[in-house]
Amino acid sequence: MSKRRVVVTGMGAVTPIGIGITEYWKGLINGKNGVGLITKFDTAKFDTRFAAEVKDFNPENYIDKKSIKRMDLFTQFAIAVASMAMEQAAFNLEKIDRDRFGVIFGSGIGGMVTNQQQHWNYYETKNPGTISPFFVPMMISDIAAGQVSIKFGLKGPNYATTSACATSSHAIADAFMIIQRGSADAMMCGGSEAAIVEMSIGGFNAMRALSTWNDRYLEASRPFDKDRNGFVMGEGAGIIILEEYEHAINRGANILCEIVGIGLTGDAHHITAPAPGGEGAVRSMKESIRDAGISTTDVNYINAHGTSTPYNDISETTAIKTVFGDHAYQLVISSTKSMTGHLLGAAGAIEAIATILSIVNDTVPPTINLTNPDPECDLNYSPLTATNTKINYAISNTFGFGGHNASLLFKKYKD
Repeated sequence: MSKRRVVVTGMGAVTPIGIGITEYWKGLINGKNGVGLITKFDTAKFDTRFAAEVKDFNPENYIDKKSIKRMDLFTQFAIAVASMAMEQAAFNLEKIDRDRFGVIFGSGIGGMVTNQQQHWNYYETKNPGTISPFFVPMMISDIAAGQVSIKFGLKGPNYATTSACATSSHAIADAFMIIQRGSADAMMCGGSEAAIVEMSIGGFNAMRALSTWNDRYLEASRPFDKDRNGFVMGEGAGIIILEEYEHAINRGANILCEIVGIGLTGDAHHITAPAPGGEGAVRSMKESIRDAGISTTDVNYINAHGTSTPYNDISETTAIKTVFGDHAYQLVISSTKSMTGHLLGAAGAIEAIATILSIVNDTVPPTINLTNPDPECDLNYSPLTATNTKINYAISNTFGFGGHNASLLFKKYKD
């Protein structure tokens, strides 16, 4: 039996370089830098004082005031991107079977803002009565998926994924498989993160994972650059609507792209460091290509995980060379984290969106700040400016702490 085709019919993004798909894409191709000094708390005692915060987000554009107070920021972001995607996809919810429309939407950390604030409430008073009755449903990572399904009455498969930086790529992969096997006709999938708080910045500083270029913060996110010294935390959310091809055609949907392959692997190596030679990444990319039924030479673009950390960038470069051989030097690669920072559990979703937009527009966003290339990172990373090139197939890579690897392979839509 042939596999059911799965297409993309809607997208939504809240990012440090733009809210909404149009502004996000404009920021990407123009090399907009989303990094700035942290405004959410006093950073005087922290080793890192900057991050990529979302600017000018107004939850009232998407959620009623009463509900806002009962949602952590990561869930507010989720409702916003879901609303954008539903508008773009132009569903008539009264004419589709909502029992076959589901939501898989993850978060690496969940309601970190709520968790920290409620802990402080108790710590300061030692009175459990100060803990909000909404604490648990605001904090838990699955609540964003639940809130999205409630808002739109979507009664198909509904759950959250949590796999660190690979979280939302796993959500997309799961949604793809569910539609392929015939258990749903449409799925919302993606992820959200709002973790720019004291405990997160302090925790990643303790790991020495974050860049500490406080005097050069605009240059701090510099994937594949010799001078990189850690990632820059970001926040936001991304979501895509996957739909079975015939279902989309029958309702006259505007099809943006097709997802044709996924590769999911585990390093089984270390809690934070990638496997030597990017062995797990090699297998995830190979599997996505095998699943799509194409050749390595068919791939034109890779949206790299590209975290700006010493280990990842060399490991990923090595993995790409292993998979693609001589064709690695014909690929265009870029890391959009150079602009958005690292959105942790939401990274896979906003980077999948960037990949889809690159295919649609035949344009690769730049890797900004790449001014002193690492000799071990010698591929074409579209440094500093966007690259115009024909893109028929593209891969979006995400790799998470714990050894979680996900590669999503998208194809230019042709009916």
